[in-house]
Amino acid sequence: MSIARVTEISATSPESFDDAVKQGIERASETLRNVRGAWVKENKVNVENGKVTSYVVNLMVTFELES
Repeated sequence: MSIARVTEISATSPESFDDAVKQGIERASETLRNVRGAWVKENKVNVENGKVTSYVVNLMVTFELES
C-alpha cells in the first residue's frame, strides 16, 4: 500500500505553457522525493502592452510518502 500527498505549485516561463510545466516539475523534483505525477489546475498569461510576456501554470504535484 502506498500513500501520496498533493501539493500545489506555480511555475512561470517566458516561452510556453509546456515549458512552464517542465520547469515546475523539474524544480519540484529537487525538493520533493518520489514525485509521481501532476495535473495542470490552471493556465494563465501575463500581458504587458498588449503582448504576452509570460506563461503561468498552477500544478497539483503528487508525490509518494516514504514509509
